[in-house]
Amino acid sequence: MINNIKDSWNLKDIFESNQICENVLNDALGISFKLHEIRDSFLNSAQSLLSAFQLKEELEIKLTSCFVYAKMNFDQDMSNLDNKALYEKCDAIGAIISEHLSFFVPQLIKLNLETWVQFKTQENKLELYQFFMENLFDSQTHILSEKEEELLTKLNSLGDSFSKAYDDLTINDLPYKMIVTPEGAPVRADNTNYTKALLSPDREFRKNYFNNLLSAYDGHINTFTSIYYGSVKNDTYTSQARKYLSSLHEALDYDKIDIKVYTNLLDTVSTHKSILQNYLDYRKKEMLVNELHFYDLFVPLSEDVSYTFSFEEAQALVIDATMPLGIKYQNTLLKAFNERWIDRYPKPYKDTGAYAIHAYGYHPFSLLNFNGTLNDVFTIAHELGHVMHSYYSMKYQPYIYSDYSIFTAEVASTVNEQLLFHHIYNQSSDTETKKYLIANQLDNIRSTFFRQTLFADFEWQVHKKVEANEPLTSDILKSIYKECYIKYYGTSLVIDDLLLSEWARIPHFYNSYYVYQYATGISAAIAISNLLLGREIRSKENYLTFLKSGGSDYPINLLKIAGVDMEKPEPILATLYEFENLTNQLKSL
Repeated sequence: MINNIKDSWNLKDIFESNQICENVLNDALGISFKLHEIRDSFLNSAQSLLSAFQLKEELEIKLTSCFVYAKMNFDQDMSNLDNKALYEKCDAIGAIISEHLSFFVPQLIKLNLETWVQFKTQENKLELYQFFMENLFDSQTHILSEKEEELLTKLNSLGDSFSKAYDDLTINDLPYKMIVTPEGAPVRADNTNYTKALLSPDREFRKNYFNNLLSAYDGHINTFTSIYYGSVKNDTYTSQARKYLSSLHEALDYDKIDIKVYTNLLDTVSTHKSILQNYLDYRKKEMLVNELHFYDLFVPLSEDVSYTFSFEEAQALVIDATMPLGIKYQNTLLKAFNERWIDRYPKPYKDTGAYAIHAYGYHPFSLLNFNGTLNDVFTIAHELGHVMHSYYSMKYQPYIYSDYSIFTAEVASTVNEQLLFHHIYNQSSDTETKKYLIANQLDNIRSTFFRQTLFADFEWQVHKKVEANEPLTSDILKSIYKECYIKYYGTSLVIDDLLLSEWARIPHFYNSYYVYQYATGISAAIAISNLLLGREIRSKENYLTFLKSGGSDYPINLLKIAGVDMEKPEPILATLYEFENLTNQLKSL
């Protein structure tokens, strides 16, 4: 719970009030009208094209700042109707602006390469947009006519409705039950306390919490199915309209990610599933249970080690762990903690989970729900990795290249997690503590690498069914989910009936083909952190250059700057082997 104003965001760093946000939102709307007025003339000269680019950037900066402010304002108290109204207004005006700007790319694509070169000669400020235009020319076959783009923009605005319906259902409407903790205290069996509950040494409590939480989702599984079905159909229709082979091809095309990067991840992990199952069998043996259930996967294996942290202790650990990244990096982290870039603690009606968010021209922010667990400390490191990536990207890149790809986004966050693990482990001396830390690291890799790969497999299977015009019912979704668990976990885990409804509580599924990047991200991060910890020549400089590069090149190329080639199987295999080595190390303690 918030005890001090320093524990919450200072949203006045963006806007002093909701009214000012609305004023800026209206300014953005006004600029969209101006742009719409020059739709037929902005390609007439180099100067008019530059002016259009600059107007569009001004609009997007204003609109994004409003979205970020409104979202954070709403997320810190989802029961506040005024904040919800502002968030919805941002969404509504954003949809209008998108319609007004739907002409921009279809018109811009009419500019041939020869004219573009000529314009750059006439106006050297256009050179800034060279990479953007190269990407645009390369994607020409998937850009529709102006009228088609306008229609598609209107239809795609409906896509956000599925995610919002999901949020309303999970935050406000699901009938989460009250249960009793082992200490006799009442607790609401919802997502807010789920992670902490799964860490409890009391197995009956873990089971009870798991059953009550998943029962809430299972009791509304048909509603969740309808919402998700709508979201997947939206993905499918959009990709078909843009003449992609599939929704997966569309998702990967923007960053020029070869589909083999996705399929090789699934194939390589499933082929080496024995590495995961070996660890699960060890966990079952150590826990002295006849069967291993999902609610057994997170509890610490070392009962004598109790790790709890104050936020201040967690802060110190995260800052100290990032020493390989240099004092300037650490000092910026300190600013994030001291200058209210972070909303720290859970509270009623606050959004669950954790995220980082940014708007160009302002410092980044992060939402946390800190409960004092070791996992919470790793979450701080993770989200502050995103914050630092955004900070460097916005500082060193112009607006158009200041936003980095999702493919690279999870690298910076996971590098911080890897550095934190090694820092805490090297500080430890007794066997039980080391055992605890290795087991926790194994569970982090299991959750980030194996589990997210399972999720990626699930959503790909779901999308393929919809693309083949096959029905999608709750039973079918449960069946696909079960097949995925069997594929990766084998017989090492008992697949309870309620676990088959777990897909319904995964919000990332409403951002299609996002989750696989956690798995590729941790693979790249393990490789980079090994370089940093090994003090390889220029590893720090190369990594910071990667952070500063934003979206100025394709993500595969940017990762090569940091020393990792994700088009090769080595990073995926290295993660698998690290997991195997950690398992063997744990067994030897």
